[in-house]
Amino acid sequence: MKKLTGFAAAFIAAVSAAVSAVPAVTIADNPIVQTSYTSDPAPLVHDGVFYMYTGHDADGAKDYVMPDWKCFSSTDMQNWTDHGTILSESTFKWAGENSAWAAQCIERNGKFYMYVTVVPANGGGRAIGVAVADSPTGPFKDAIGKPLCGPDWAFIDPTVFIDDDGQAYLYFGNPNPYYVKLNEDMISYSGSITKVDMTAEGFGTKADGGRMYVEGPWFYKRGDMYYLLYAANGIPENIAYSTAPSPTGPWTYRGVIMPSEGRSFTNHCGIVDYEGHSYFAYHSGALPGGSGFQRSVCIEEFSYNADGTIPTIKMSSSGPKQLHSLDPFVRNEAECFCWEEGIETEKCSEGGLDIANIEKGDYVKIKGVDFAEGAESFTASIASAENGGSIELHIDSPDGDIIGVCEVPSTGGWQEWQEVTCPVEISGEHDLYMKFTGGSGFLFNVDWWKFGGSGETADDGSLYHSTFERSADGWSGRAGAEISVTDEVSFSGEKSAKVTDRTSSWQGIVKKLGNAFASGNSYSFSARAMCPDEDTVFHLTFQYTEGEEVKYTKIDTVDAEKGKWVQLCGNDFGIPEEASDMYVYVETNSGIADFYVDEMTAAGEGTDLSSPDFMKVIRGDVDNNGSVTLFDLVHARRGLTEGFTDAYSEKAADIDRSGSVQVNDLVLLQKYLLGAVNGFTAE
Repeated sequence: MKKLTGFAAAFIAAVSAAVSAVPAVTIADNPIVQTSYTSDPAPLVHDGVFYMYTGHDADGAKDYVMPDWKCFSSTDMQNWTDHGTILSESTFKWAGENSAWAAQCIERNGKFYMYVTVVPANGGGRAIGVAVADSPTGPFKDAIGKPLCGPDWAFIDPTVFIDDDGQAYLYFGNPNPYYVKLNEDMISYSGSITKVDMTAEGFGTKADGGRMYVEGPWFYKRGDMYYLLYAANGIPENIAYSTAPSPTGPWTYRGVIMPSEGRSFTNHCGIVDYEGHSYFAYHSGALPGGSGFQRSVCIEEFSYNADGTIPTIKMSSSGPKQLHSLDPFVRNEAECFCWEEGIETEKCSEGGLDIANIEKGDYVKIKGVDFAEGAESFTASIASAENGGSIELHIDSPDGDIIGVCEVPSTGGWQEWQEVTCPVEISGEHDLYMKFTGGSGFLFNVDWWKFGGSGETADDGSLYHSTFERSADGWSGRAGAEISVTDEVSFSGEKSAKVTDRTSSWQGIVKKLGNAFASGNSYSFSARAMCPDEDTVFHLTFQYTEGEEVKYTKIDTVDAEKGKWVQLCGNDFGIPEEASDMYVYVETNSGIADFYVDEMTAAGEGTDLSSPDFMKVIRGDVDNNGSVTLFDLVHARRGLTEGFTDAYSEKAADIDRSGSVQVNDLVLLQKYLLGAVNGFTAE
């Protein structure tokens, strides 16, 4: 980005109008963000996650109207999780409005430092500010309460790198590059700010005799070679680069990486390696309405040449290949997807974001979903202040085969969350499209979703193990009964499933058994149940079809005192040879009182589900000694980097119950140990 004056501003406006008139290109999976215009990508790899920090171009802007910075993350390079606004210009009390230009984030000693471009409110040009956070997704705060460098009109577009000897360097500048050596605290520097001598050998020559470098540097090291990438050649910009044997030169011009193309007259890049692949991030004007002021971040995979030089990289609509498939049998945040049409994201009362502003015909695409041996149910957390609608589940295209339809009711508010479940039938790997239908206006919001079925694998060796900490997990109300996930009571963890609206004793909570359960084989089943209002008799019942007749067999029956949890358990229960269409459910012998269930489990023959192995997993108790201490944080850190030694430890380290252990779990555990929080809740 650049300061516009005089003829340059008029020329850019003309170019912008011209490229905006170009018809929109056909787009597939690039740009990576479609819910807003994004710019100035700055990738960061940390703890096995690919983070993309971006600027934010305001909708409809005719100039650089940029109020904040955003962050997105991925582990497969196709499905991206929106973390929302992680830093705003208003965080810097000394900054003016709409000046949140290019930024880059780096980690050092457990802290995350974000170097940004802003304009001071009292004028004088641009300046480099620095914010700090304990997590890659913030919250960030102003680290020093004043500019780190500047003000000066040349001081824009910071890029930061820590060399092998621990020395950190900050490069920035337009129309010349500058650098300064940062101190180890990353919020101060030593020595003076140095202006790089732009020789023809170091930075090439334009047709008018000027140097190629313009702005937007990206500085890094690979092997023994230092790289400085930058926007070059004036308007419209391309991406060029120079290399050097030391972090401060002398520089040798190497040529153009990405030619001028697309509908943005500027470009800005970043390069990182992730899981053995090299990725080049840039921005274009590829989204509808895109221009030099309405840009969108894209990414391409590439391979270095044998001599370390970078090949020519062209913009594409497909982006990089997906690194691995997505697991649908764990909780997936709705704001994680590959592509969307029509939706927006917003802050969610449950933490994180949800997808919102959903209207009839809108959809999200989730790339490469592996349903394995099969999914039989779909559950989503939804909220609607209006009449709701439906979630149509299509595969492989927005109008592909429908594998299920989930009806969404009104919940009484846009942040009043309720789970809905519907049956599905699908196996193998497919792209999943959630297409939203209903009446006019906004329909509903979605916080998260999850599939259940035979393709699901539990980390404790069970065929299913439903704890209800995150979802109904494929369980539904039987014959008109309603179920809900609640934190009112629980046998284990913090939540259970509540069964209400019963009009007969045989109405309860039911789960259809998938392909993992074969007729003629034996399996172990267990459930915990409790009625708070009266003594009752619980049945754990198996339902199946034999020929054309529906049959029922009691797996276990237990008398339960009012308010006391009991276990219904049948080890090595034999399924009849001719059984099909199989279900397991919990009912009562009489009465229609509400009741709760928890820790619903099934496992293969020979498994004793009454053993402690399937009892409560204590969140945070990573070393499995019955208490949460500093040693658990040490074990969790080691498990995250080196892998966990057992399923219990990994499950205990999954503090936010997302289905996988990530850096956020360590942050939550650390906060708990420091007394900053009194318990574990998802953040």
